[in-house]
Amino acid sequence: MKRYIVIFAIAVFGLTLLLFKNEPVISYLKDLFIKSPSYKRLVIGRANDAISLDPSITTESESFKVTANIYDTLVAYEKGGSELIPSLAESWKSSEDGLTWVFKLRKGVKFHDGTRFDAYAAAFNFERWMNSDSPYHTGHFSYWSYNFGGFPGIVKSVVALSDYSLEIILKKPYAPFLSTLATPPFGISSPEAIMKYNEKYSEHPIGTGPFKFQSWVREQTIILERNENYWKSKPNLNEIEFKVIPSNIDRVSQLEQGIIHMADNLTTDDLENIQNNPELKVYMKPFFNVGYLALNNTKEPLSKIEVRQAISHLINKEQLIDEVFNKYARPANTFIPPVIWVYHENIYDFEYNITEAKRLLEKAGFSNGFTIKLWVMDSPRVYFPKPMLLAEFIKESLSEGDINVEIERLKWDEYIERIKFGEHEMALMGWNGDNVDPDNFLYTLLASENAKPGLASNYAFYKNPEVDMLLTQARQVSDQAFRKSLYRKLQEIVKEDAPSIPLVHTMPLIGARKAVTGYVPQLTGEEAFEELDLIE
Repeated sequence: MKRYIVIFAIAVFGLTLLLFKNEPVISYLKDLFIKSPSYKRLVIGRANDAISLDPSITTESESFKVTANIYDTLVAYEKGGSELIPSLAESWKSSEDGLTWVFKLRKGVKFHDGTRFDAYAAAFNFERWMNSDSPYHTGHFSYWSYNFGGFPGIVKSVVALSDYSLEIILKKPYAPFLSTLATPPFGISSPEAIMKYNEKYSEHPIGTGPFKFQSWVREQTIILERNENYWKSKPNLNEIEFKVIPSNIDRVSQLEQGIIHMADNLTTDDLENIQNNPELKVYMKPFFNVGYLALNNTKEPLSKIEVRQAISHLINKEQLIDEVFNKYARPANTFIPPVIWVYHENIYDFEYNITEAKRLLEKAGFSNGFTIKLWVMDSPRVYFPKPMLLAEFIKESLSEGDINVEIERLKWDEYIERIKFGEHEMALMGWNGDNVDPDNFLYTLLASENAKPGLASNYAFYKNPEVDMLLTQARQVSDQAFRKSLYRKLQEIVKEDAPSIPLVHTMPLIGARKAVTGYVPQLTGEEAFEELDLIE
């Protein structure tokens, strides 16, 4: 009798798979009929969904949290550290002038679709990123433009010298070159998959990483499965689910119940419950981001330096940190986080001074103030865990200078798209570091090259020829002491110009079940989970 019941169950399972092309149903049935008790499925609760699973066409950290597990880069950062180590490239060397780089690539690596990784595959990816005439250059390759100065920018050529030797020639020296290649947007994709899916590739991502893409239900869940043939070693986990849970209360509740194993974007309000629960633990990451108030310098009255400085004088950052961040942040005097080696400790912030703010506004011709819109995202980010509370704080602060702030709340995907075109007046924004080179923050956020509508990352649309000169010079020299002097001078200029207002550096909080082992928080926040394990 039992035999017939088993046969019947298998038949029902197979018929259901055929009749219902529904990923959640299929996933549930797999759990029920196929997965053994030793099957390890990690569920991560997070506030936001990814925008794209093609890392080359996004700049968005929620996407990178997933793609870091699907793709490998040529070089990588060591776990929990800032040293560059080999990845898909076993070794590399450069010419004395820093223009020619030759990478020796790893043999025996395959993409998830079974095709071979080699120098020709790597060169295909570079051609897609850098060549706007490529039929596969579909979408906004913003990150390439940010770092390499357009298409093709400072890259002269990328050539496969042999099956496992890749040559990249630059037009100019670029000090952060290796650091840039270690960031998620430069994960190597399967050329066959790109050619097959092209504009739809974001929904069919194929890399060489520790986990393979299984399914994506927008605004709900992304599921990855173990790459059984991963070139490093087979991951401990069979499956990872990135589950969207917008509410902080719900994320913490599901963590406490064991429905999920990890929860990100926690606030300090959640700490007490987690720290008092013997089944849970908290990870605190370093201050490796900046949250700021973006001021669009192309729009009146923000085009006037006195107005931008006045706004700076109206924000009491110590009070902001107490009231909005519950002290788990530190005031930002510059766009560089304190853990980066060019941090300028002698830059002093605009003091909180309403009288001085009003004097500057009068000088600019706005003695009676003005009305302005402030954009705020609809969901928390690591640099702004409570964005609406922060927006209300800024609204109240600016009212002390007779500036009437109208808050407009936008969905994140619309927000990030429209701000790139400069449609905003003021907007809450932030940047999570992708690597430890200061260029990643300063060139990205301040270079006039990155103020192109549609591709912008310089959301102030700030243009200062002296700042551009210093940024360019710092990219082209390798002497660290000289680079530091350039960046410190640059920070002093930017402080006075006040193109946008750095507000805070936050300490991202992650909650986890004690059953999760092997987790080492990465400085950058985009982590591959091949070393994680679940010990229930």
